[in-house]
Amino acid sequence: MRIEQLGDGVPEVAVVGSIHGDEPCGRDGIEAVLADPPEVKRPVKFIIANEAALEAKQRYLDTDLNRSFPGDGDSESHETRLAVDLAAELQDCTVLSLHSTQSYEGMFALVDDLTPELEELCSALSVDAVVQTKGANEGRLFATVDSVVEVECGYQGSPEAAENAEQVIREFLVATGVTDGPALQRSEPLPVFQLGEPIPKAAAEQYEVFVRNFEQVPEGDPVAAADDETVLAEETFHPVLLSAYGYEDVFGFTADRIGMLD
Repeated sequence: MRIEQLGDGVPEVAVVGSIHGDEPCGRDGIEAVLADPPEVKRPVKFIIANEAALEAKQRYLDTDLNRSFPGDGDSESHETRLAVDLAAELQDCTVLSLHSTQSYEGMFALVDDLTPELEELCSALSVDAVVQTKGANEGRLFATVDSVVEVECGYQGSPEAAENAEQVIREFLVATGVTDGPALQRSEPLPVFQLGEPIPKAAAEQYEVFVRNFEQVPEGDPVAAADDETVLAEETFHPVLLSAYGYEDVFGFTADRIGMLD
């Protein structure tokens, strides 16, 4: 775990990248900001979390770090031990955690519970949607650290995801008062979704998806296929994190649109 800091004092703001080793955009965004550092008004720490998995170019070495919190310092698992140290570094901080996906080219935010503080913060970031994950956070960073916004920055390994990561870091620093800068001006409201149930994916040789993330799928419409077996929508929903090969045993998740942020 690599930790860098801008500004003097004890930081109450933190940026975390590359919790997963196959998501280098977090590391790349942090390094881009540190290579051209802004003038800060309050201290901020930057953490590149899972350096060993990054070096191995794997999501994790032993267990998924973002399913390992609060961790165990005596565990034989690299990520389970790392979870303890990372959680300790992030306590009492407002946190931006940077990720990437195989499901969506743009940026969207995930939060545990969309409090007024997090509403204001998400509205200040260049994201296309906000997903509330309350009730589905076992082992995640959300379960251990109170004020966290995760941002999915784009497709895994793409240069666009790295560029998006740098952009959203700089927006986050303005939004948290770490740096000066113009506030983001939105041209339209920001949709908010509540994460629902996973969409199971049967074992198969080939997978396909037929719908787009965040776009409503009517009941009965085809959603995805595993070989020749088509999955139909059991009820109307909005797909989130839906992709053919992003997860081993699910295509993604259902969600309900629950509101809009101005």
